[in-house]
Amino acid sequence: MFLETTHVLTELRTGAHTIDVSIVMPCLDEAISLPHCIANAHRALEMIEEQFGLFGEIVIADNGSTDGSQDIATDLGARVVPVARRGYGAALIGGGEGGYGRYLLMGDADGSYDFTDGVAMIGELLAGADLCMGSRFRGGIARGAMPWKNRYIGNPVLTGMLNLFFRPGISDAHCGLRAITKDCFAALGLSGTGMEFASEMVIKASLRHFRITEVPATLSVDLRDRAPHLRPWRDGWRHLRYLLMLSPTWVFGVPGLMAMGTAALILLVAIGFWIGLFQGETPFGISWAIASAFLFTTGHLALLMAIVGHLHGVTLGYRRLRPVIGRLGGRLSLETMLCIGTIQIMISLAIFGVTAWYWSHHGFVALSNPLPLVLAGLSGATGAQTIFGGFLLAIVVGHDARFIAAKGVA
Repeated sequence: MFLETTHVLTELRTGAHTIDVSIVMPCLDEAISLPHCIANAHRALEMIEEQFGLFGEIVIADNGSTDGSQDIATDLGARVVPVARRGYGAALIGGGEGGYGRYLLMGDADGSYDFTDGVAMIGELLAGADLCMGSRFRGGIARGAMPWKNRYIGNPVLTGMLNLFFRPGISDAHCGLRAITKDCFAALGLSGTGMEFASEMVIKASLRHFRITEVPATLSVDLRDRAPHLRPWRDGWRHLRYLLMLSPTWVFGVPGLMAMGTAALILLVAIGFWIGLFQGETPFGISWAIASAFLFTTGHLALLMAIVGHLHGVTLGYRRLRPVIGRLGGRLSLETMLCIGTIQIMISLAIFGVTAWYWSHHGFVALSNPLPLVLAGLSGATGAQTIFGGFLLAIVVGHDARFIAAKGVA
């Protein structure tokens, strides 16, 4: 018995070397639609063989079906890969890892996609693309195949934000029909278990500067007799939060720069009137100065978080170092930030000391203009943030005081 099992496994491994394309479908109780999808996938493989001379397999990434989907798939010539971790993304990750092909063609098992549309995608990969997306907006959407809020609000908004943040240049970031090389798939280190997996693949491929192309794809009404697993509002939020989590520039950097710039402008005008550089009544009194100090320290913290988020992504390998940060070289280190933070705190203490001296020599009367105290507090707070941020950066990059040592530059 042991020898027979070993012989079967050897044959499977030998056969893996002859497989070029793996069509991967996530499956959770899809007994009704599986026969249609597998037949359609077989046709797609025939076309791929005819056009490109490549051989393929069909992989059903089963996520715990209880309706006999596994037996149906096996009887129809597909290979079942059990995936214990639940979720759309988890199933596709498990199926992609279990596929033998060097090219992966992914599509849903509900009958909504035509796998023959994926033939052109394989052609794109053969031409040098790393990831090829389908576009339902270019290929056609059947009546009733997509809810209006997804078609006219959810998909356009999320795809627009994804293009703004990461610039992949695609028209449909959430199409379930897509093809990717196995090397690119492995390099991306995908981890999203839910529907956000669709965005994660595009985002990380764009961040790593893999070549992304797009071809038309059609969307039909699915064949299931139950509600789809997709939950528009829940899954829309999961997509949105994933966009934000992978974009420290837009979540932290842009708001931080805007906050610091606005605050600096207000404080400079207030200081100008205080020292007599400007004449007349100041438009920014002490109330504005206090609010601006708060805005400046908040923006400073946000900028630190932007750098932390960026270097975290570089350390994990799903993004490349920005040239503007890479040019800092060895100057961006824990010691540098400790020095800057210490200087800021010393300036703060000096201002407090001078102000206390002035106050004590004028009868301990309330200051006519508390602006120096506001500036002292601002300098001390940002100095402390710089010191704490330095240690956080050292931890995030792997407990290394040189934050960008040996990091790849985009």
